[in-house]
Amino acid sequence: MPDSNFSFLSPEWPDLHDAASKAEALAYSDARTACFLARRGLEVMVHWIYKHDTALRLPYQDNLSALIHEPTFKTMAGVTVFAKTALINRLGNQAVHGHRPVQQFDALTAVRELFHVAYWLAHTYARGAKPPHGLAFDPDALPKTTPLPKQTIEQLQRLETELRERDEKLSALLTDKTALSAELTRLRVEIAEAKKANTTQADTHDYSEEQTRDCFIDLLLKEAGWPLTREGHDTEYPVTGMPNSSGEGFVDYVLWGDDGLPLALNEAKRTKRDPRVGQRQAELYADCLEKQFGRRPIIFYSNGYDHWIWDDTNYPPRPVQGFYKKDELELLIQRCTTRKKLEDAKINEAIIDRYYQTRGIRRIGEAFEIDRDRKTLVVQATGGGKTRLAIALSDLLMRCNWVKRALCLADRVALVNQAVNAFKKHLPEASPVNLVTEKDTEGRVFVSTYQTMMGLIDETKEGQRRFGVGHFDLIIIDEAHRSVYQKYGAIFEYFDSLLVGLTATPREDIDRNTYGLFDLEKGVPTDAYELGDAVADKFLVPAQPVSVPVKFQREGIKYENLSEEEKEQWDAQEWSGDGSTPDYVEAEAVNKWLFNIDMVDKVLEHLMTRGQKVAGGDRLGKTIIFAKNQAHADFIQERFDINYPSQAGKFARTITFQTEYAQSLIDDFSQKNKAPHIAISVDMLDTGIDIPEVVNLVFFKLVRSKTKFWQMVGRGTRLCPDLFAPGKHREFFYIFDYCQNLEFFSQNPEGTEGALGESLGKRLFKTRLELITELDNKRFGLTGEALDHESELRRQTACLLHDEVAAMNLDNFIIRPKRRLVE
Repeated sequence: MPDSNFSFLSPEWPDLHDAASKAEALAYSDARTACFLARRGLEVMVHWIYKHDTALRLPYQDNLSALIHEPTFKTMAGVTVFAKTALINRLGNQAVHGHRPVQQFDALTAVRELFHVAYWLAHTYARGAKPPHGLAFDPDALPKTTPLPKQTIEQLQRLETELRERDEKLSALLTDKTALSAELTRLRVEIAEAKKANTTQADTHDYSEEQTRDCFIDLLLKEAGWPLTREGHDTEYPVTGMPNSSGEGFVDYVLWGDDGLPLALNEAKRTKRDPRVGQRQAELYADCLEKQFGRRPIIFYSNGYDHWIWDDTNYPPRPVQGFYKKDELELLIQRCTTRKKLEDAKINEAIIDRYYQTRGIRRIGEAFEIDRDRKTLVVQATGGGKTRLAIALSDLLMRCNWVKRALCLADRVALVNQAVNAFKKHLPEASPVNLVTEKDTEGRVFVSTYQTMMGLIDETKEGQRRFGVGHFDLIIIDEAHRSVYQKYGAIFEYFDSLLVGLTATPREDIDRNTYGLFDLEKGVPTDAYELGDAVADKFLVPAQPVSVPVKFQREGIKYENLSEEEKEQWDAQEWSGDGSTPDYVEAEAVNKWLFNIDMVDKVLEHLMTRGQKVAGGDRLGKTIIFAKNQAHADFIQERFDINYPSQAGKFARTITFQTEYAQSLIDDFSQKNKAPHIAISVDMLDTGIDIPEVVNLVFFKLVRSKTKFWQMVGRGTRLCPDLFAPGKHREFFYIFDYCQNLEFFSQNPEGTEGALGESLGKRLFKTRLELITELDNKRFGLTGEALDHESELRRQTACLLHDEVAAMNLDNFIIRPKRRLVE
């Protein structure tokens, strides 16, 4: 008998052997620590695989849950091994974050499952000796006692933090391919060859799949709050009336209500069989239970890895990630008789009052109620009131008993705060909860970032999931598109809810894959109200592109010419931290141009000269400059301050995620007559910002995400009454596109030269302005006749000045760049 079940790991995986052996040594004496160490062993193993196997794709983040659920890992591992990794991870999470005692059975399960996964690792990747085919887990090899004291939850949590901080960051290591060491590159080649050779040999190991299935189903039920304490009642419950010779049957699992009536049943099938083969058997069991108790239960069927739910009075079967809690099942059954018709319910006109918003809600209601769809997609131009639509829809579904709890998701904390405030204003009775800052607060509407919710999914309290699969009846996704699913699809797969996607991307520009995610035909969303419609109805204002006077060197590939895979890569870049696009896309000449002093100065002068003016035409209106990254934004502000020193560094300000007290700058920018008047943004103002006074948008970076592009355009579409004077409203906004984004997305509306603006100085002294411009253009290098000409220009200018105006600082009226001496 070997000293350890994990001895075969020692030659090639000593760190994994160390963690696994420690877990094994504590399985009987300290179940909690054993579960934690088993998960730690799995973590070491999975990190090694991602580091050395180039076939795997790194997910959005490198925590254990994300790594094992990444599709390339799941496919490579297969359902059996994947289920074991998920089981170990869950048992480890419960040990560290749950305060209930950890059972010895759970520790033995975690160590046993780690053994099987470790065997698979060695069979797949070992370059040396492989573990023998007949090797089996021996529980008798586990020591029954240990001299070590039991670890507390607090100690394990500290250890977890220390290990996480010490671990190599996969995202940092694998993202930068150029940083890979020569040794790792060599190892990858060796391991790829070993894997190729190993996988040609049949794996005859007994992975104890049935044992894993039962443990996994039991764990999922316990996480949902089902104790399963009564054999013959909670499990293997006898029924009569089955269409067989005896008329008898045994239901694998029955989940009971407090009233003694069945709420649900689960039919467990063999692991190697599709659980859907049990659909008919489960339906017959439901018939038997309904006949016996007078209430039809919800139907589940599972093979331990794949699970299905069938609420057969309302919907066809659908896959689900686990089991409902008791109160959630009670709601499902209650709604069979208490749910009201959506088409008969009145929409709250105090929340929405525009016809297209009402139409959108009605069409969502028709999809849910008549078509029995569970996913809907609404296209609505930015500024059209998507948040109001979401609030009014939530209100309607709650009043009609379709929804108890709703979840709204956004990609930034600022947008979460904005949505929470809107819900508090228009639907306070729903007790809106900001999950970013109020993780333990209860309510009916929850608002969160995708990142926060990804972390909360795995959170347990007293062994139960904080948010079970049935916790939310409705999920609303802000800016729903493919890249959201690529990074955060686990959220929508985990929660079994109605789904509403909202997007400002025009319907013809939404890719086929996004429509497919909502089970819709390409080009046919549930409802659409696009920018052209809103402009025609005078709910939004149109854009006018300003002709760019210089042909700069820029990337010219068109989005429509990219392959689907290339489009996915483009779209994914909109979530980058600094807003930059991949290096392999941009030519070096583009980067040099973006940071070229002369070019930046020309862009700023062009904006200041041709941008739309306010304050009687004296001041550039509120403007957002979209910069490439933080360094680019800082460079633009530096050049502005050099060229326009009279503004004392207040007129244009950088506002990014790195800006301290950025929100206070946004608040100032949002005030009509308060500086800054130019916001230089990197991602922070690209989406969600609602400032109707913005009249100029400056695209000073390459944008290759279609969704991001339309979000950015949407910053200028809002109505703004009385912007220029009482009764003189804003009718359009300018787009200064210096990077051919309009051409890239095939948006080529008729352009304009921009507007110099009828400033007070120009209206009173138009000739003076022309003279000053001519004077400035000739100031450098003047000699002889040129000097005489300058003197004449100054004399004419002085004559044109009225005494009263001459006493004023003309820079209050006309902002002119400080000329640089250039060769």
